[in-house]
Parts: sequence; C-alpha cells; structure tokens
Amino acid sequence: MIPSSGSQVYGDVCTALVLAPSSQRILVNCLDQHVEKSPNRVALIWERDEPGTAVHVTYRELLDLTCRLANTLKKYGIQKGDKVAIYMPVSPLSVASMLACARIGAVHSVVFAGFSAESLAGRIVDSGCKAVITYNQGVRGGRIIELKRTVDEAVKNCPSIKHVFVAQRTDNKVQMGDCDIPLEEEMTKAASVCTPESMDSEDMLFMLYTSGSTGKPKGIVHTQAGYLLYAALTHKYVFDYQQGDVFGCVADIGWITGHSYVVYGPLCNGATSVLFESTPLYPDPGRYWEVVQRLKINQFYAAPTAIRLLLNYGEEWVKKYDRSSLKTLGSVGEPINKEAWQWFYQVVGEGRCTLVDTWWQTETGGICIAPRPSEEKAEIVPAMAMRPFFGIVPVLMDENGKVIEGNDVSGALCIAQPWPGMARTIYGDHQRFVDVYFRAYPGYYFTGDGAYRTKQGYYQITGRTDDVINISGHRLGTAEIEDAMADHPEVPETAVIGYPHKIKGEGAFAFVVLKEQVAHVDRVKEELKTIVASKIAKYAVPDHILVVKRLPKTRSGKIMRRLLRKVVTEQSNNMGDVTTLDDPSVVKEILDAYQKYKEKSSS
Repeated sequence: MIPSSGSQVYGDVCTALVLAPSSQRILVNCLDQHVEKSPNRVALIWERDEPGTAVHVTYRELLDLTCRLANTLKKYGIQKGDKVAIYMPVSPLSVASMLACARIGAVHSVVFAGFSAESLAGRIVDSGCKAVITYNQGVRGGRIIELKRTVDEAVKNCPSIKHVFVAQRTDNKVQMGDCDIPLEEEMTKAASVCTPESMDSEDMLFMLYTSGSTGKPKGIVHTQAGYLLYAALTHKYVFDYQQGDVFGCVADIGWITGHSYVVYGPLCNGATSVLFESTPLYPDPGRYWEVVQRLKINQFYAAPTAIRLLLNYGEEWVKKYDRSSLKTLGSVGEPINKEAWQWFYQVVGEGRCTLVDTWWQTETGGICIAPRPSEEKAEIVPAMAMRPFFGIVPVLMDENGKVIEGNDVSGALCIAQPWPGMARTIYGDHQRFVDVYFRAYPGYYFTGDGAYRTKQGYYQITGRTDDVINISGHRLGTAEIEDAMADHPEVPETAVIGYPHKIKGEGAFAFVVLKEQVAHVDRVKEELKTIVASKIAKYAVPDHILVVKRLPKTRSGKIMRRLLRKVVTEQSNNMGDVTTLDDPSVVKEILDAYQKYKEKSSS
C-alpha cells in the first residue's frame, strides 16, 4: 500500500515504514529493519578496480557508516530539505552518503563522476546545493581520476556551496582549502546512532539530472514513499530476487539504474548488492565473468553497450569462468539488438538463464516494461521488453493524439495512469515538467519513445522520437552538444544527430559550419572535441565532425536534422519532402561533403 501524501514516513528513506505493534519500534526499510533481524548479512560487496580486492560490508556496518556520515553532515549545518551533491564513483561510502542524506531529510543529487567541472557546477547551481561529498581521487580501469580537482574547479562558480567533504580513495594527497573537510576523520568523531528524520511520503528524496531535447539538463525529482516501493517491487519481481541471492548490477550510482538497482531496490529487499568500480575490459575482457565466478552472482544486470563490446572479444573470455551461479540476466539503458541478446543468452547464460530486456527511464523511477514477471515459463521474445509491470498501462498514440487500438501497430509510447515510482516534477521548473511529459498527449505521460505492439500484444521499443540520443545507455540531448560547440569562436553553426553505432548503440555525428578563411580545420575539430569533453563529458564527444558550408534549413530558419540523419544512415535516395527548405540544393552539397569525408576516412 502506498501511503497517502499526508502520511508520515521516516527518513533513511525510505518509504512506508514498518511499525511493529509488539515492540513499537520504527524499523527503517533500507537498513534498520535488516540490522534488527540479520545484522551480519552482507549488504554490499565492493568489487574494487583491482581484481580480487573485494570488500564485504554488512548491514550493521553500513548502518554505522551511514549514521556517522549523517551526524557529520548535521554537525556542519546540513538540515532537512537542504540539497547535497555527491560526486563519487560507486563505493560503500557513496552509498552511505546517499542514505545519510535520506536519513536526515536532506535531498541528494548524485552527479556522475565522469562529468566535467562545468557540468557539475551547472547541476550544483540549478539545485542550490549547500555541500559536495567527493573523493580525493577515483580509480577506474587502472587509471587515476582527479575528482577533487574537478570539484575545486566547479565550486569556484557555486556560491551556494559551504563545505566540500573529501574522502580518501587513494593515499595521494590533494590540496585542501578553507571549506574542505576530511570526511573519514570527522566520521570517526561522530556518534554511531542517528535518529531518522520524520518525513512526509511526498517529500523529496533525491533529484537526478537527465538530458532533454533542449540544452539544459533537467533535475528530475523523486519522492520518499512511491519511489522506494516501486524500486523494491520491480527489483524483487522482474529479477525473481530470492533472499540470499547476490545481485550484480554493474551500473554507476550517477545514473538512475544505480539509484534503483544498486542502492534502493536491493537494500530495501535486504539483498546483497555488488558495487562494481572497474570496467568490463580491465584487466582483460573476462572481468565481468571472473567477478560472477568469484562472488557467485545470481542476477547480472548490464547495458547492451557492454555486451556488444564484449561480444567482439569472443566466447573464450566468458567460457573461461564458471557462471553456474547465474539465474537471471538483465539488459538496461537502451534497446538491445538481437545479436547481442542471443550472445548474452546463449554464451553468458548457457541458454538456461532468464534474460529480461527492461525498458524504463530516469523519470519512471523503475522498470515499466519487461518480460518478467509473468506466468511461469511464459515465452520470452528475444530483444523485446514485452510485458508492462503491475500498474503500468501503456498506450500507443497516433500523430493526431488519438489512442491506437488493436495489435500489430506502432505509435508514440505513453502511459495512461500514474504509478508509484513516477517523477513528481523538474526541480525549479514545474511548467517544463508539464510541457515535456504531459502536453503532447493531454491526460497521458509521454515517454518520448516510439513502440510497436506485436500481434500477440507485446511491446517493442523502437527508439526516441525527439532530439535525444542514447550513447552507451546515457541519454543526451543533441542541443547540449550543439550548445557546447557553439562556444568555439570559429564555429557559428552546428547540428548534431544520432546515428547507429556498432558498440555504443548510438553515436553523435556533428555537422559544423566554420567562419570563412579558417585555415586549420583539423585543429578546430580537435578543439571542438576538447570543448565537449570539458563542458559535458568524454562520452558526449562526437565520433565524427563534418565541416559543411551550410546547414539544411527551412524558410523559417529551422534546421532539418531529419535530412542529416538520412545522409549519415545512407538513405539519400529517400529524402522525403524537401520543398520546405530555403534552398534544396544544400542537400547535394552536404551529400558530396559526406562522400568525400567517408572516402578520406576509409583511406
């Protein structure tokens, strides 16, 4: 049962609390209730970057860590309702940071630790964070990542930041300023008991920034009760989680997948959750499967990008390791292609594991469409999300905003009724929330995706219907990349589109117009890549940058990206209607430039 918006829940989030009449003690869902029953059950297995150095953390230890961190935040003035940025890779301390914020009623905003200083600063300013929690450095794939240096650069432009809490991931010293606080040192002085704050079920739990079709990322808001209920239920029923299982979701906590299926869902269910700090290729392409063997992982949840990447290295890296512990495999972040699905199912899962291709979004809070739950042994169609979860009512809409009835049809994917995990607003801009998700099809939540309903009534996701691309499972508005590149003094115009990429699912292809007399085109291209990496993140850097004389525009000045997609996907014989172009001859210009670029690249 979901508490009504007036009911009280108690902090460490966690949603509806259990009130035990016999003891009259509040047991908080993610930690306290499990510590009460099974204090020595392992909550987290931190698979650190170096293989074979896993750290096990029990529920009792995680509660101690969380309470000390919560008391440290309180000591430095963080109160209920304050916003706290977390800029950390996945680790027990980053999980404790999220839970500590929730415990005292503060709102956490986790920012992916690969984002640039400018991206971090933008999110801090938009949310008005009072503090940042970070590490001195990060470690990934054998490389050191300078996290504190990035935070230092970011907070120069963030007047709301009062304190930066710095934890130690490595032994290397970093410069500490006046507002910097050594986190572990302070935690040792803090009390190990922290009474959870009383929260309303609709109070904010966290915000998480996601890309939109405009340049500015959106701070998606999730609340206490409904979110946790939905994360816990989907974790349990989609993956058939059983008590004692080791759940391995290899996502970073900087994304919604890490929030829902590394932290909140598994911990609410009392699971053992794996925290994967490394990469699929470090030290070799067998890393995932070595971890599965060593940690005896039962459910393994990963992105199609990683599966496609590993597929290229052959079966021997998989078959080298014992995967008999695996029961359920999951795919998340983008639609999985059939070749990757079959390899995941046949090679990794040996044809005996259930494979769930899950569809959901940052905005939905948890999985909305997946092959399971279902009747026992019901069919699973390869590379298809298939069945809506409990309470999810998907509908397909036509171009006129009418519901499309029947099967064997395609349309815009909407959801017809509310569900507990849905986002409540965009922080600071509720009108944008209404405009983006509810204006296109009044009375329905518009996902931004298209879908096909099969003859059997199953759902297959066909991709985005707007100017958002999905790079390695990370949604990114093309306008964000364009805005970044527009800062280059030699580049008056840009247009970025997504194109099919063998490994990443989608890649970014940039068309740029340069000012006249630009002599060093290659230098400008490299500078553009550097700008995008520094303003957004390295994964956002376009794979291709093509210089053109002009862009295809309508008479009203709108860039027709549809035509650019046709060029890059080599569908130039099917350009469609070009009569609205200000000058249709621009199409041939761009086609010629693309052919020369292709020839040069292949040579």
